[in-house]
Amino acid sequence: MVIEELTADTLPTALPELAALLEDCVAAGASIGFLHPMAEGEAAAWWSGLEGSLREGSRRVLVARREGRILGTGALALAGLPNGRHRAEVSKVMVHPGARRQGVARAILSGLYRLALAEGRHLLVLDTRAGDAGEPLYRADGWQEAGTIPGYALASEGGTDPTVFYYKTL
Repeated sequence: MVIEELTADTLPTALPELAALLEDCVAAGASIGFLHPMAEGEAAAWWSGLEGSLREGSRRVLVARREGRILGTGALALAGLPNGRHRAEVSKVMVHPGARRQGVARAILSGLYRLALAEGRHLLVLDTRAGDAGEPLYRADGWQEAGTIPGYALASEGGTDPTVFYYKTL
């Protein structure tokens, strides 16, 4: 498996695979900001919308590839205000349903930690749906629970889900 950084210049080539990955993860029940079923073109539009933040460096995105195929991704959103330049948010950690439990997410997280440290960021935050499949990984990887907000995210099947917020000091 190879972990590589996605850039504004490499985004267009990777866009079809990234859009398919997002659609597949949402269809499999991932709570990553989108609801199933996704509208036609919604995933590609979201990824395309990252070009500016990738170009300016406020967001760093890693992709995990095996045999050239994208299996997963994760992002680091760098806080830009003066009092937040020591922290970043980990977001959109997703692994294709057929590649789960093979160390992909752990490899992506390790890469994001290296990027964060290189950017001078030592406090990371993330959020995930309570009870989501990623929670055991985050806890095992040293993330600390900061709290839960009930009804934080809309659920694809209707209603709302609670979201758990975590932090990690590098």
